[in-house]
Amino acid sequence: MSRSRSRRDAIGRSGMGRHGTDPAVPPSNGSAHIPVLLDEVVGVLAPRDGATYVDGTFGAGGYSLALLAAAHCRVLGIDRDPAAVRRGEALAGRHEGRLRVVEGRFGDMQKIVADAAIGPVAGVALDLGVSSMQIDEPGRGFSFRADGPLDMRMGGDGVTAADLVARLSEDELAEIVRELGEERHARRVARAIVKAREEGAITRTGQLAGIVRGAIPSGEPGLDAATRTFQALRIAVNDELGELDRGLSAAEQVLEPGGRLAVVSFHSLEDTRVKNFLRHRSGAAAAVSRHAPMAASGPAPSFRLLGRRAIRPGDAEIARNPRARSARLRAAERTAAPAWMPGSAA
Repeated sequence: MSRSRSRRDAIGRSGMGRHGTDPAVPPSNGSAHIPVLLDEVVGVLAPRDGATYVDGTFGAGGYSLALLAAAHCRVLGIDRDPAAVRRGEALAGRHEGRLRVVEGRFGDMQKIVADAAIGPVAGVALDLGVSSMQIDEPGRGFSFRADGPLDMRMGGDGVTAADLVARLSEDELAEIVRELGEERHARRVARAIVKAREEGAITRTGQLAGIVRGAIPSGEPGLDAATRTFQALRIAVNDELGELDRGLSAAEQVLEPGGRLAVVSFHSLEDTRVKNFLRHRSGAAAAVSRHAPMAASGPAPSFRLLGRRAIRPGDAEIARNPRARSARLRAAERTAAPAWMPGSAA
């Protein structure tokens, strides 16, 4: 879906090209990973000389490198994937102390920023979900298209997808697949998994994908029947929605007044959480109508929305990178009001 020029101007743009097309932004260590909505994210954050930014999902470093190219700023990259941190350490050596990458979860951003002693934070970027590199590596267990161990962990700790498939009851599996995968045939999938594991352990992505495909009637054209089940297990394994909630609150804590938050999400579960958080924190959810005053009680708005709707990739970007099709960018600017207390409601 194309965006109008007025919507782009309302957010602001950096004038940079997309990763891999602008010579100022080098390729990500030879990876085929393409950052989604790159120039829009940089435009939102509006990097300036001397400021510090946090890339909470470093990955291949696409957003970090674009920020460093746009201004003489500093970037703290965070990633729970040790492989991404190793890539970041190699890139950091090329940027004269302006890039630092640490292993951790963006939900722990407040502590990570404090430990790094980097001072005020002018912007935070979050690119949610699994990266192209993780999907494309069969050994990580994220893909249903290539056989590999049924792992799905973004980091190196915690339970695997194989653990969940082995130990959860039919009811628990059905709930996960229904709620986190939005799969309407969740009960069929759960029943098929339980039946299959009676005959032997399910330890490979190919095994699980075959079980799911056999349990679901012909689905939507172009959508593999295993898609939603794999999404559900991945989200459960990595506690992605809980991590997102913690990360949004942490960003609210670390951003200085006028600092900006840019969040790219890829499915409705993520986008709804981001939208609701920013609406509540901006006070937009408290307005009953355009004729009614905003509720006077409760915390003062800690964010100001940058645009009323999510920004979507244009047709040209989708043609270059089909994985961008479902991406949504939401952005907001930190006010001078204190961060809300945990559990505060709009």
